[in-house]
Amino acid sequence: MGFARLQPRRRLTGPRTGPRTGPRTGRRYGFLALAALLSAAGASACTAPESGRAAPPAASPPASPSKAARGFTLVASGDVLPHDSVIARARDDATDPTADGYDFRPMLAAVRPVVSAADLAICHMETVYGADGDYRGYPFFTSPPQIARGLAATGYDGCSTASNHSLDDGADGIRRTLDAMDTAGLVHHGSARTERESTTPARLRAGGAEVAHLAYTYDTNGRPQPEGQPWAVRLIDEERIVADARAARRAGADVVVLSLHWGTEWQTEPDDRQLALARSLTAATTGGRPDIDLILGTHAHVPQAYEKVNGVWVIYGMGDQIAGPMFDYTGARDHRGNMGTIGRFTFAPPKTPGGRWDVVRAEYVPQWYDTDDGRVVNLPAALADDPGRDDYRAVSETITEAVLGRGAARDGLVAAR
Repeated sequence: MGFARLQPRRRLTGPRTGPRTGPRTGRRYGFLALAALLSAAGASACTAPESGRAAPPAASPPASPSKAARGFTLVASGDVLPHDSVIARARDDATDPTADGYDFRPMLAAVRPVVSAADLAICHMETVYGADGDYRGYPFFTSPPQIARGLAATGYDGCSTASNHSLDDGADGIRRTLDAMDTAGLVHHGSARTERESTTPARLRAGGAEVAHLAYTYDTNGRPQPEGQPWAVRLIDEERIVADARAARRAGADVVVLSLHWGTEWQTEPDDRQLALARSLTAATTGGRPDIDLILGTHAHVPQAYEKVNGVWVIYGMGDQIAGPMFDYTGARDHRGNMGTIGRFTFAPPKTPGGRWDVVRAEYVPQWYDTDDGRVVNLPAALADDPGRDDYRAVSETITEAVLGRGAARDGLVAAR
């Protein structure tokens, strides 16, 4: 297994500073026992609103660490889910003629200082891109491709692209999405245009490390893989994930990051399948070293806990970063659907040759998408500027309660700006 090549990161001037959901989501996790449990579960549709630098090819094991090896920071954030109101906001924000009709940079501006300051930043692109102005939200999303440019301008280096909406527009949707990401300089994993691409993890360089990024989803809302392309979307299968992680390590990865689109929508607590899979994946080792160094979860649309499992940090769910007004299974507006976090992890180089890159600091940044203003709010920064905003404080407290719900503070997780 080789690596996908990261295009040179674009640097900006200045500091790096509707209808309700369908039935409860089904899950697909690969083990026969779990598959049997899930076979009767229905597919879900997402809730709806109103009607780094390039790294050289690697084919050999990681080199021994040297005194010059540098640590790095990695940030990751949750679902980017452009409903109709989000698309309209980006159209209204496109006052710059170079924006080509849609500009997603203003709605992400508040988190740009956090994202762009990291050595490596990973997003989750939930939807596929449309063409020629055919852009729409729920239930079958086709988003403006300009969003890729907005994510790159915010400081993201790559995105996971495996989700239950990856096949909303078939193979053409995948092709348009990945083509736009390539043009924007975003690496990606989770969906693919070719079989070779499907088995090639995103490869990024951060600090002194080679980082492999792998992404998988529980299902595609019951939509079959395109004819002749059974590899188009990577589905969760534990044995495959471990094999892919080990292959990435053999190909030169110092750190393996895994994105999983999983969990039960609208449930703050991670479900039993998330907990079981997190335990088994983090227990997988080779030569006493974990095969996976970090797990990033998406899909539930609400913030879920961070937890250290078998010595590996797991984010069960980062919540939504961008989404229109969200409605739960009863049809009621649920403001948790616009809450999320940015996870930030500082990795230190191994102390001995061939050793593990350890997370020496784990942080979270509460964020909220303000549907009235069409802006992502960095809550700690906003509260520092305006301590009297009780609405921001209440949202931040709700997020924090979910994030710390499984004892992450005892393992050193702290809030950050």
